[in-house]
Amino acid sequence: MRLLLTADPEIEVPPTTYGGIERIVDVLVRRLRAEGHHVGLVAKTGSTCPADELFVWPGARSQSVADTLLNTWTLRRAVRTFKPDLIHSFSRIAYLLPHLRGPIPIAMSYQRDPTPRTVGLATRLAAPNMLTFTGCSEYIAECGRPSGGTWYGIPNFADTDALAFSPSVGADAPLVFLSRVESIKGAHWAIEIARRTKRRLIIAGNHSETGPEGDYWRQQVEPSIGRDGIEYVGPVNDAQKSVLLGQAQAMVVPIQWNEPFGIVFAESLACGTPVISCPRGALPEIVRPGIDGFLIQSIEEGCEAVAKLGTIDRAVCRRRVEEHFSPRAVVARYLDLYARMKAAVPRV
Repeated sequence: MRLLLTADPEIEVPPTTYGGIERIVDVLVRRLRAEGHHVGLVAKTGSTCPADELFVWPGARSQSVADTLLNTWTLRRAVRTFKPDLIHSFSRIAYLLPHLRGPIPIAMSYQRDPTPRTVGLATRLAAPNMLTFTGCSEYIAECGRPSGGTWYGIPNFADTDALAFSPSVGADAPLVFLSRVESIKGAHWAIEIARRTKRRLIIAGNHSETGPEGDYWRQQVEPSIGRDGIEYVGPVNDAQKSVLLGQAQAMVVPIQWNEPFGIVFAESLACGTPVISCPRGALPEIVRPGIDGFLIQSIEEGCEAVAKLGTIDRAVCRRRVEEHFSPRAVVARYLDLYARMKAAVPRV
């Protein structure tokens, strides 16, 4: 099958540090090619993903009207050149507008809450059976279904080949916060949980210097750095991430919003490291309380979860990812979806 994938124009595929979806697209391209498919990719200039054919977006900003027009035209040219059997978009749905009534089936994947008006309009414009939506979790698919169209919840995955399983850690192993250091990720909760339980906490990830999130960093996170065992190591690459998670007793990212999926949670489990987070968004689909970690409603519950980490079997955490959130498991679901979409194309 000839498959044309698209990624947003802001970050290269694969990314060097932050860029979870771009990492998903990169591994998906590699796995699909390994299955014998011919795969094209439309992505940011500088992308090194080994697609069979790479097309570059001329516009660098998804939210720019001018760049959207340029990129829509570029995708149209890529389709004419590559002649795909199916288009799978991880980028803006606006780029697909010229193809909604065409002969090529389209999968549109959402990594965040879908915009009801946009989904409804695309569903009405698309030819019958030619547009299918996926959400990166069942939570996102449920958000999209009221707006119309056919939806499948297909989770994101952790690259189990790149994440080393750590079967055990020492009693003095630290807790880890690995995410963008912003209020919705709950770094302040992680700091307080570590303080109250007298555990070391390593914080890794980008942070903002400006706006409300810059204020959050300066007021609620930075003053704790270097005190009470709280350490900040900045952004980490894939190799550093595997080591960081593998050496941790738990990853503590107590989200304060409805997380669409959160690849880092699956990555933590892939290293055998339990997750402590909150039961919002897709987290209940990833973490089984008392089995893969704990879902908490308060800092007090977070402290109780830390005390119970010894009851979690790290091998079970790894197996959870291999069975449900590994490239092998998720690519199989995409290939099944592609086959369904092809079978639903009206015969001419």
